[in-house]
Amino acid sequence: MSRRVVRQSKFRHVFGQAAKADQSYEDIRVSKVTWDSSFCAVNPKFLAIIVEAGGGGAFIVLPLAKTGRVDKNYPLVTGHTAPVLDIDWCPHNDNVIASASDDTTVMVWQIPDYTPMRNITEPILTLEGHSKRVGILCWHPTARNVLLSAGGDNVILIWNVGTGEVLLSLDDMHPDVIHSVCWNSNGSRLATTCKDKTLRIIDPRKGEVVAERFAAHEGMRPMRAVFTRQGHIFTTGFTRMSQRELGLWDPNNFEEPVALQEMDTSNGVLLPFYDPDSSIVYLCGKGDSSIRYFEITDEPPFVHYLNTFSSKEPQRGMGFMPKRGLDVSKCEIARFYKLHERKCEPIIMTVPRKSDLFQDDLYPDTPGPEPALEADEWLSGQDAEPLLISLRDGYVPPKHRELRVTKRNILDVRPPAGPRRSQSASDAPLTQQHTLETLLEEIKALREQVQAQEQRITALENMLCELVDGTD
Repeated sequence: MSRRVVRQSKFRHVFGQAAKADQSYEDIRVSKVTWDSSFCAVNPKFLAIIVEAGGGGAFIVLPLAKTGRVDKNYPLVTGHTAPVLDIDWCPHNDNVIASASDDTTVMVWQIPDYTPMRNITEPILTLEGHSKRVGILCWHPTARNVLLSAGGDNVILIWNVGTGEVLLSLDDMHPDVIHSVCWNSNGSRLATTCKDKTLRIIDPRKGEVVAERFAAHEGMRPMRAVFTRQGHIFTTGFTRMSQRELGLWDPNNFEEPVALQEMDTSNGVLLPFYDPDSSIVYLCGKGDSSIRYFEITDEPPFVHYLNTFSSKEPQRGMGFMPKRGLDVSKCEIARFYKLHERKCEPIIMTVPRKSDLFQDDLYPDTPGPEPALEADEWLSGQDAEPLLISLRDGYVPPKHRELRVTKRNILDVRPPAGPRRSQSASDAPLTQQHTLETLLEEIKALREQVQAQEQRITALENMLCELVDGTD
C-alpha cells in the first residue's frame, strides 16, 4: 500500500464546483470594456477586476452581495493615466484597495459600502517613488498601513500609507525585472523571484539578502514563490526543456530541494494560491482550464497531489478569497473567481461532510482584520504573528472604516537652535519673530479646522451609508 493512501488526509476528497449563472458577474459593455487581468482581487465585501478602458488606467469594484449582469453605466475606479497592472485589497480594512500602474505611481482608494453614482477618480493617497512602471503590490500581513511595491526599475519600496512616506527602499538587490514578491506569515522576511533566475530571501529592515538560490528552476520563463506555514518556500517555474515544474525549498539549506516535480508542457505561468490553515496550495495557469491542488506536509514526498478541478473554458485569470470570506456551513475550504473575457465565475471547493455541525478540523482560527502592529513598531524591529479569529459563527465584515492619512508637515520640524550664518541672534528683527509666531498660530488654527471638517464629513458619510443600507 502506498504511503499516500496510508496518510489518509482529511483533504483527499475535495470537490470543486462552478457557481450557477446567476451567481456570476457578467459584463454587458461588449464594445467598450473587457476584463483585462491575469487575476482579480477579492475580499469578503468586494470583487475588483482590472479592465481595459481606452488606454487609461481603471478597475471595477463589484459588491459580492450583488451578482448577475453588470450595468453598462456601472462606475469605474479610474485615476491612473496608464493601464493598471496590479491591485491588492488591504487585509486590515475591507474598504481600502491599492492599485499600481504603468504611469509609475501607486494609488490608494477608499471604496464606499454603497454603489457610487459616478466614477471614483480621486484617490485618498498617491505614492510616487518609482521611476518605471509598478507591477507588484503586496500589503504587510500584520502591520497596519504598510504596503510594498515593486517596479520595473528593479526597486522594492515599502510605504507607510498612513503618512505617505517611504519606510524602506531596497534598490540594489535585483539586477533585473522582479517577477514576484511574498511576505512570510509575520512579515519579517520577503521571498522574491527575478528574471536573473535567482530566488532570494530578504530581511527588509536590515536591507540584506539572507539566503538565495540560483536557478531554482532552470528555465527562462517567470518563476513564482510563496512562503508555507512550515517556513519553506514553494515555487513554480519551468525546466530547461520548458516543462512546468513545482518545487519545495528549505531556506536554511538551498543546496537541494525538499521536493521537485515536473508537471506538463503548457506555456502558462502557474500562479500558486496557498492556504496556510489547511496547508493546501492551488495551482492556476493563465490559459488553463483546470485548477490542481496539492497538500504540503512533513512526510515524503512532501508535496502530495490531491485532485484537479476541470472545466471547458480556459481562464484569463484567477482570484482567491481570504479564508474569513468562506461559507463554513457548506464546508467550503476555498473559493476562486475565474475570469473569462466578459464574465467572472465563482468556483467553490468543498470537503463533503455528513454532519451539519461546525467542522473544527477544517476551520482552525484564521487571521482576522485587525493588525497586530503599527507601522512604526514593525519598522523598529518588532514582529508579531497575525491576530486570529474563530469562524465558528461565520464572519461578518465590519461596517465602513475610514483610512486616515496624516502627512508629515515640514513646518512641524523646528530648525536646530544656534546662531544663523547671516546674522547673530541679537541682530534678528523682532518683527520677523513676531511674523513667524503669527504664521505658526494661523497654521495650527487651520489644522484644527481641517480636522473638524474631516470629522463632520466622516459623520455625514456614515449617515449616508446607514440610509443606503436601510433602503436596500
